[in-house]
Amino acid sequence: MNEADFLALLRPLATHPAARGFADDAAVLGDLVITHDMLVEGVHYLPGDPPEDVAWKLLAVNLSDLAAKGASPVGVLMGYTLSGNACWDRAFIAGLGVALAHFAMPLLGGDTVANPSAPRVLSLTAIGRSASAPSRSGALADDALYVTGTIGMAGLGLAELRRDPTCGGANVARYRRPIPRLSDGQTLAPVVHAMMDVSDGLLIDAQRMAAASNLALEISIQTVPVVGDALSAMTAGDDYELLFAAPTGLELPISATRIGTFAPGTGLTLRDSSGRVPLPDRLGWLHQTPAQ
Repeated sequence: MNEADFLALLRPLATHPAARGFADDAAVLGDLVITHDMLVEGVHYLPGDPPEDVAWKLLAVNLSDLAAKGASPVGVLMGYTLSGNACWDRAFIAGLGVALAHFAMPLLGGDTVANPSAPRVLSLTAIGRSASAPSRSGALADDALYVTGTIGMAGLGLAELRRDPTCGGANVARYRRPIPRLSDGQTLAPVVHAMMDVSDGLLIDAQRMAAASNLALEISIQTVPVVGDALSAMTAGDDYELLFAAPTGLELPISATRIGTFAPGTGLTLRDSSGRVPLPDRLGWLHQTPAQ
């Protein structure tokens, strides 16, 4: 079973309006925005990654979901798995303290369990406030699709670390210590129709926005701001940039790049200067269990 199949089974239980049908980055309860993300050793970070960086990433990826709702962070609760390595745990807590201070985030509570026989599983619930929290599903026909920043650096950083765990540089920093676009999200939220962050890969996340909005989407590959190979960058994930739909011709309040257009219909289409480009077999990261 993959995560899409599991969510399809779970969705009928999410009847409260705040859940937004499990088709969004966060729950929205009045002006409260609540999100929960997990990091699993060997899945979301490499076993050799410094614990201080893992702590930063755990906080940052949750704050990125708040950014996608235009939320101002209020506080976090953490779930932590003790693995039996006290040095690692102490370094993680030190790194978490640095990250919390950097983003001015209070730690409000959480839970701790011991499970030394399995990979570490770390989780965080982040709470924020937003007067206007755009959903994934609000895009309109003829809206333009925009993305902030550059896509692909984190994917390159992961590839570099897999080749040489001791390497550093800008790409590795982007992979290990993403910077959530909190200020940009707060600025965009009142004027955009739909918004989410790019976590699993630009193509799969753009497809999710189009599907949630019941629209077709065409992306012009040559307009996407990437580093490295375009298709590899757009499917790598871990970028934590903002992806948003806004009226064509809107004067944006922040810097962003137009990369596509929504239209009536369904499906994702890619084009370059030569014409239509077949979709890659893999649009991005999708969690799934091994076949039994």
